[in-house]
Amino acid sequence: MVDREQNIEAKTVADLLDEIENETLYRTLLTVDRRTLQIVLLKMQGYPIKEFASLLRLTKGAVYARIDHLGKIL
Repeated sequence: MVDREQNIEAKTVADLLDEIENETLYRTLLTVDRRTLQIVLLKMQGYPIKEFASLLRLTKGAVYARIDHLGKIL
């Protein structure tokens, strides 16, 4: 039987942060802006960048820049 807790998907930024067990990662994510966290959440949910860029009213370039910046601080 599959453990149901492993299949629970974060639906909000707050859910995403609540699910993080690594304290260092949690503290790092608290330092980024909410829009970047929304990008992480939508990416985790499998949305294509073009789609969530439109949802967040950002260009694809701006989305990639935020992802790149997050990668550098992680």
